[in-house]
Amino acid sequence: MSPGRKIAVVVVAGVLAISTPFFWLLDSPGTGQLVGASVQGATGIAALVWALLQSPAAPAPKPADTAVSTGRARATAGGTAVTGVRRPRGAGRGSASAERTGDATADGGGSSAASGIDYS
Repeated sequence: MSPGRKIAVVVVAGVLAISTPFFWLLDSPGTGQLVGASVQGATGIAALVWALLQSPAAPAPKPADTAVSTGRARATAGGTAVTGVRRPRGAGRGSASAERTGDATADGGGSSAASGIDYS
C-alpha cells in the first residue's frame, strides 16, 4: 500500500473509531456511558494500530523451470535445438535448472544448439 493511501486509511479509521463513541457522550451521559465510550474508542484505536503493525502477506513463490534427463536434439538449416530449458532473451520467472540433458547438435548455417539452459 502506498504511503499516501496508508495515511488516508489511518485518518479515516481514526475518525470513525473516535466518532462512534463520541455520539454516546451527547445528551448528558452517565458513568456507564462514559466508561463504554472510552472502552469502545480505545478498542478501535488498538485494533487500528495492530492492523498497521502486521506485515504484508508473503508473495507466492515463483515457478521453477526444470529439465532432467532429456533426449537428443538436432537442428538443421537455421533451426534451434535445446535439450533443457529455453528462456529466450531472459524470459521466464523463477529459477531454472537442467541435469543430464544429453546432446544437442546443430548442422547448417544459422543453426544453434544448447544443452542445459539457453538464454539466447
